[in-house]
Amino acid sequence: MKTKLIVSIVVSILMLTTTAQAERIKDIASIEGVRSNQLVGFGLVVGLPGTGESTRYTEQTFRTMLKNFGINLPTSIRPKSKNVAVVAVHAEMPAFIKPGQKLDITVSSLGEAKSLRGGTLLQTFLKGVDGNVYAIAQGSLVVSGFSAEGLDGSKVIQNTPTVGRIPSGAIVERSVVSPFASGDYLTFNLRRSDFSTAKRTADAINDLLGPDMAKAIDATSIQVSAPRDASQRVSFLAVLENIEVIPAEESAKVIVNSRTGTIVVGQNVKLLPAAVTHGGLTVTIAEATQVSQPNALAGGKTVVTSNSTIDASESDRRMFMFNPGTTLDELVRAVNLVGAAPSDVLAILEALKMAGALHGELIII
Repeated sequence: MKTKLIVSIVVSILMLTTTAQAERIKDIASIEGVRSNQLVGFGLVVGLPGTGESTRYTEQTFRTMLKNFGINLPTSIRPKSKNVAVVAVHAEMPAFIKPGQKLDITVSSLGEAKSLRGGTLLQTFLKGVDGNVYAIAQGSLVVSGFSAEGLDGSKVIQNTPTVGRIPSGAIVERSVVSPFASGDYLTFNLRRSDFSTAKRTADAINDLLGPDMAKAIDATSIQVSAPRDASQRVSFLAVLENIEVIPAEESAKVIVNSRTGTIVVGQNVKLLPAAVTHGGLTVTIAEATQVSQPNALAGGKTVVTSNSTIDASESDRRMFMFNPGTTLDELVRAVNLVGAAPSDVLAILEALKMAGALHGELIII
């Protein structure tokens, strides 16, 4: 077997542990209605060392800012400053945050600015999906990337100089009303829907609080009777979220990333009786050029001729067989023994699935 045919498999096969580990409810579920909210705004960064932009919408934004301060530029005057840049500002507003508290914000260039390093964001309104202003952002940017350009057009760029952050750069002006303290129930929503896990979670809560305190509504939601007083609910949830539950095992899946050659195989994947052969034909064509130089006295001409050499070889691959109930470990060993490349492994898995011999869902991403 030729060395070039025995390629090292760049497939990463991750096997799930056979012993299920107990997890806290807070790690596998979230509380309905307790969620973060996204905020976004449109602003202006000033003070850039010539790395900004001078475009139509930069000019318009600049004029609007001056107008807010009572300065009206004549239409004949077009400010062209490379010290400013229009940016998008976004942040995530966590649940229960109150007015006066601060948020970290991210600032990204929208136009042709080369770098935001050294810039300062002017007062920017951050709005929610309902159009209301929930926070106001302002401050000096922290930019990890940088860029440098020479007179001949050559440039060096490291990281992303057109994106920066401002720690605690936004002040919350309005809080979001949460349904946490309303109603007679609290609902836990599993991050990964599963009927068995939902039932186990409800059973674990009932074992602690008593029968019929919790019930699984569907594969995602578990409804729990809760006190109406907000302070009592906090103590109530502090106990519930630390209850340990053993999640149900995942369904049998084989997940293949065809771009990176990564294959993840779940522990419940099995193979029905099947025989697989793996091999390939290698054809090599070599071209050589020869120059024929005849006797000049005989009146001959120099001729360039091609000499082609074609070699065909077939790799020595043997058929291997999967017996009934073949485990994941046996599948991995068999694939490694034949020296299959990632593309070959994918082809084998697809063929097994088409033949009905792969017990599990094949997912290609």
